[in-house]
Formats: sequence, C-alpha cells, structure tokens
Amino acid sequence: MTTISRRDFLKLSALAFGSMAFSPPKDNFGVFDDRMLVRVATEAISVHSQPNDKSRIVGQWYRDNLLTVYEEVTAKTPTSNPIWYRVWGGFVHRARLQRVQVLYNPTQTFFEEGTRYLAEVTVPYTRAMRHSKFYGWEPLYRLYYESVHWVDGMAEGPDGTLWYRIFDELASVPYHVPPSHLRMIPPEEITPISPEVDFLDKYVDVDLTTQKLTAYEYEKVVFETTISSGLNQGNPNGIGLKTPTGTFHIREKMPSKHMGNGSLASDINAYELPGVPWTSFFTEAGHAFHGTYWHENYTIPMSHGCINMRTNEAKWLFRWLRPIHDGPQLYRRGYGTTINIFNS
Repeated sequence: MTTISRRDFLKLSALAFGSMAFSPPKDNFGVFDDRMLVRVATEAISVHSQPNDKSRIVGQWYRDNLLTVYEEVTAKTPTSNPIWYRVWGGFVHRARLQRVQVLYNPTQTFFEEGTRYLAEVTVPYTRAMRHSKFYGWEPLYRLYYESVHWVDGMAEGPDGTLWYRIFDELASVPYHVPPSHLRMIPPEEITPISPEVDFLDKYVDVDLTTQKLTAYEYEKVVFETTISSGLNQGNPNGIGLKTPTGTFHIREKMPSKHMGNGSLASDINAYELPGVPWTSFFTEAGHAFHGTYWHENYTIPMSHGCINMRTNEAKWLFRWLRPIHDGPQLYRRGYGTTINIFNS
C-alpha cells in the first residue's frame, strides 16, 4: 500500500484555492437519481399483498437490498407508525427501512497535516477496505448512509486510485473508502446553536411514555420531536436495556462514535456500528442521544438504552447542547445541559 505524503498532497493540490482542493469523481459525476429509495436495515423484511401486516406475504427482501418506492401509504395499522411503502410486488412497512439517496461527491485532495475532517456517507452504503502485509486488501465494515466518519488523509486504494483513510477510535487499524461516497462536512455546518443562552436557561425533557423529546430555552419550547428509547426488557448477559430515568447532564459529545467492540472480524449482522452520528452522552454507562441509520420506527422503544433520533434532529440537538463542540475535536467533555428523563 502506498501512503501519500504531505509533499504529494501539495503536488495534487497545486490548483487549490486556500487550504482545500477538490476534484470531481471520475465515474457518475453529474448523475442525478431522483427515485425514492429505501435500504433494508435488518436481516429480512416481508412484502405484503396489502399495506397490512395481516395480509398475505408475497415476498422477502434482505439486509442492504435497495427498494424503489412508488408510493407512500398511510394505513390504519400499526397506529404508532402507520406508514407503508408500495414497492415492486406489494407493500413493506417502514419500521426497519432507511430512506437513502445516491449522491456522489468531489474528492478533497489536500489535508492539513495532523488534522482530521468530518465526512458523511451519501450513498446507501460503502464497503470499507483495510490493508495488511500478509493478506493484502480485505473488506471490512459497511458504512451506511448518514453515518459520520473522521477522514485523516488519503492512500492508494485497492483499485489503484486514491481513497480516503478513515480514523476509527475503536478499530485497531485505519481503513479506506472511495472518496466519491463521502461528503466533507464544512465547519460552519456544525456551529453551536444559541451558545449565548445561559447554562441554566437550557434543558431537555424526555418523556418515555409518549416517546417525546422537548428542548427549552427560557422555559419556552424551541425543539420537539419523537424518539425511540431503550427496550423494556433485559438481555442475555443480565444488563437491562431500558433507558434510565432521572436528572442527568451531558457529559461528552462525539460527532462520530463507533458503537460495538471494534472487532475486525464481525459479520454483517453483528452489533458493530461505526460512525454513529452526533452522539451526546448523558450517563457514565454510555447512554446517549444519537442519530440512527438502522430503523424508522420512532415512538416505539428500539434501542439498547440510548435515545435514538432521526439523524438531522440529532445533529440539531448536538449543536444546541452544552458543552460546545467546535473544531476538529474527536470529543468534547464537560458538565453540560440538564436532561430530565421520566415516565408521564
């Protein structure tokens, strides 16, 4: 594997303006796909003859299959999430589907030495690859649409072109992805929201009964949404999956978090979630608010204790909560915004 030096980057970016240089993707540049697409985000889902889970099952789709949606249908059931999609051959319920797009990006070819850059995946998924002396190039994780990752440079990829190198705080080795699959996130996109509001004048309420989150400034609602909290059950190792109740404070914020154990040998169905976006921790045990790319079933408890949110809403909350996170920081720790979690 060839690692690109700073001198090589400077050569590549000779035509750059300022500290950034971009080049268009060689393939698919200018392609616009306006279909509504969904990705199967679980092991398998059933296709029904009607938008009703009691109707006849006419087919199955499996993890990471992409489906074109021809129509969105609001049905009578389930009442908590009544949206079904009409796809080829029938109807699928949206609970375990992720809406995705196929967007290709220009390549950033200059990196400030020692600096990491945040980027988000803009295709349904990209397959990360790692390199070793003994085995050469091997496939690693699938990085999914809207997941967020740290890019710290480029290197020659398995196809002989330059790929982004990903820094992962849990994985023991860096890995690489095609640059057209990642969009660099400009710093101004994650600037803090209302940082001038006094520490005591911001707080968040999470009602586990209604599965609603409400953010307040000066006792007035500034943001409200539905969420998915922890499952109301235990798990095989005896650790409960419920979201804890009580009063907490934001302890740490990470724009990109690998959840799992960092195993390089995980299969596609393992609990290994690299690049969980816009993560704001509120307990020492690791409970957090974060974006979610593996379901669309809000108002129903779904998590292992965290507060699952739509990714764009988790991003808003991440920017609004204290402590303030700015710059190319892997994390920001501090005694932050008050979080009240309760059952109504």
